[in-house]
Amino acid sequence: MDRRYDREIWRLAVPAFFAIVAEPLFLLVDSAVVGHLGADPLAGLGIAGTILQTITGLCIFLAYGTTAAVARRIGSGDLRGALTQGIDGIWLAVAIGLVATLGCVFLAHPLARLAGAGTSITSPATTYLRIAALGLVPLLVTQAAVGIVRGLQDTRTPLVVAVAGNLLNIALNVSLVDGVHLGIAGSAIGSVIAQWLAALTLLVVVLRGARRERARLRPHRRGILEAARTGVPLVVRTLALRAALVVTTYSVARLHHGGGHAQATDLAAHQVVSTTWNTLAFVLEAIEIAAQAIVGRSLGTGDTADTRALTRRMIWWGVVVSSACGVLVLALSPVLGDPFTGDPDVRRLVAHTLIVIAVTQPLGGVTFILDGILVGAGDGPYLARAMTVAFAVYAPIVLVVAFAAPAVGLIGVWLLYAGLFIGLRMLTLLRRFRTDRWLTTAGAEPGAAGA
Repeated sequence: MDRRYDREIWRLAVPAFFAIVAEPLFLLVDSAVVGHLGADPLAGLGIAGTILQTITGLCIFLAYGTTAAVARRIGSGDLRGALTQGIDGIWLAVAIGLVATLGCVFLAHPLARLAGAGTSITSPATTYLRIAALGLVPLLVTQAAVGIVRGLQDTRTPLVVAVAGNLLNIALNVSLVDGVHLGIAGSAIGSVIAQWLAALTLLVVVLRGARRERARLRPHRRGILEAARTGVPLVVRTLALRAALVVTTYSVARLHHGGGHAQATDLAAHQVVSTTWNTLAFVLEAIEIAAQAIVGRSLGTGDTADTRALTRRMIWWGVVVSSACGVLVLALSPVLGDPFTGDPDVRRLVAHTLIVIAVTQPLGGVTFILDGILVGAGDGPYLARAMTVAFAVYAPIVLVVAFAAPAVGLIGVWLLYAGLFIGLRMLTLLRRFRTDRWLTTAGAEPGAAGA
């Protein structure tokens, strides 16, 4: 029986794995290219990247919620309804993206300062953020379109688009930064161009399917508002998660709040470490995506017993994959910082901090898979409450440490994030998973089971 489940899980997870690994390459390529410009530009990229990731992360419901909703309708045999619901999500993505773009363009400088950038770091952070903000609309549209395609049980199309987009991104970044000598601005321009082309490609795929099934294409106020309403709990959940990441970056900046080389070293190393952490998280998200699609479809047919068995198998695979990632990071920790910077202080700090990342990977494995399962089940309200509790405990502790005991350094801050924050999330999600309250079928509203 496990083998049958494994085939179903990995049929979706393997293409999703390579697509998700390709996604953070936008920032990885930027980090590698910009890192050779010096510690200040790399640190500035870290500040701007955190802001952009916070915005796109808050809107991850456009992908996650759409995947679960479309998969449920597929399970109940309503393909036209699935596509119509997905199109409403795309229109919502456009509206949110326009507002976010204007905010980042006009508030780039104060946002960089608010995120903790020192004097020498604020300028490159502002430059990158103002240009990269022009890619927010295509990024959010891509999230919604990918959610539709995944809900249709297709993870190969997002893979092809992600690989093509990142190959273009690499070529553009190298050409504009090193060839044309545009500096950090060239890196942002290259990413924006690649993001627009990726979004347009996915839109063509979705619109072809919608026309074939005669699904509604024009904006529909009620459908857009319904997509926004059901996304609110996931926004709260993601807001707490991204707030934890922002607080972590701010805490790192406060370790040497006077600025200078010490702050730049900490923030540059933090950028490399956080990029590595996010890459590993995206690897685990491949199983999460399989969970969202399979759980949504299975609950759409009303088969809760099969759903329970599948999800247990997914958690087992999460532990196995995360443990393997931890071993790999531990082995490569002395050299993982080398492609990003030539600064020996940054390299040394990266190597030491990555040990924390390696050891705590199994915690993340269980946590991320459970999170994906409950997202797929439409259990957003509980996820919002659980994440808020974890953040409420973690944030004051890490801030007190950063202000009162800066000697703990970057390693101490990451130990608190990966150990305390992720550990609290794991405990709350395990508590929910052991009940049957998240197992709502097609006849019930997702998340209606209560607390």
